[in-house]
Parts: sequence; C-alpha cells; structure tokens
Amino acid sequence: MRAANRGDAAAYRRLLQAITPALRAVVRGRGNNMTHETCEDILQDVLLAIHTRRHTWHEDAPLRPWLYAIARHKVVDAFRARGRRVELSIDEFAGALAVECGPDPMQGRDMEKVLDALEPRAAEIVRAFGLYGETTAETARRLDMSEGAVRVALHRALKSIAQLRERMIE
Repeated sequence: MRAANRGDAAAYRRLLQAITPALRAVVRGRGNNMTHETCEDILQDVLLAIHTRRHTWHEDAPLRPWLYAIARHKVVDAFRARGRRVELSIDEFAGALAVECGPDPMQGRDMEKVLDALEPRAAEIVRAFGLYGETTAETARRLDMSEGAVRVALHRALKSIAQLRERMIE
C-alpha cells in the first residue's frame, strides 16, 4: 500500500489481488443470507472505497484493520440500503418447513391463559389477527396505532408466546 500510494501501479495491482480474497471472505461472512451476486457487488463497493480513500490510511498504522473497517461499513451500508425487509422465496425452504405430524405442544393448553400472560395491548393485537381476522390497517385504526407499530407489537407478542410455549414444554 505504501508503494501504491506513491504511484507504483504494479504494486497497487498486486495489493488488490492479495486483499480481494480476504475481503470477499469478510463480506460473505458478515453478509450472510445475501446472494453471491449481492456479496460481489458489496465487494466491488469495498474495493472502490479503498481506492478512493487510500490516501486516508496512515503508513505507520496496520493495513488490515483499516481494510476490514471499510468492508464492515460497506456491508452495513448494503443492509441499510435494502432495508429491514428480507424477501425470500418460500419454495427455497419448502423442505425445511415440512413438519412431521405429532402432538402439538400447545394442545391441551388454554390459549387465553397464554394471552393473559402478555401485556394487554399485545394480547389484543394477537386476538385481532388470530381470532377476529382483522387486517393490520383495521387493527391500527381500532387501537389508534400506526400500522408499523402494530406489526412490531405483533412480532414481539408472537416472540413472547413462543418463549412462553418453550417454558411450558420444559
């Protein structure tokens, strides 16, 4: 990198060839659940950032942490850019989703007892979806909440129910 920053094009080419496999591994490791193409796009962003910011590396500092920091930030940027929503085809998981028929761990449990263990608003949101068949918009209007808040509350409530179920099974 020192030679590259002094204008040695051959040294810069060797540097990029040497660091690319390690950076690819960092991107793939941090960008789990991303496609190969997405990881390669992020890798290109990392290499471009290194190129445009190579003047910021201090020659007396180690190179690897500087490179890894850029890679880590570019992966985070990629997650932000695609938002919190992850879209996956259910067909990819059809085999993993198949469940053997067996006793339902909730069978014989009183669902009202489980719902009563939740915070009242969370229980009402679960009832709205599960028992009343309301949509997110209908529930949001009825409870004077935003649709996003309803979705978050439902997710948290379902997570709490899963934890309660685990405790009941144990």
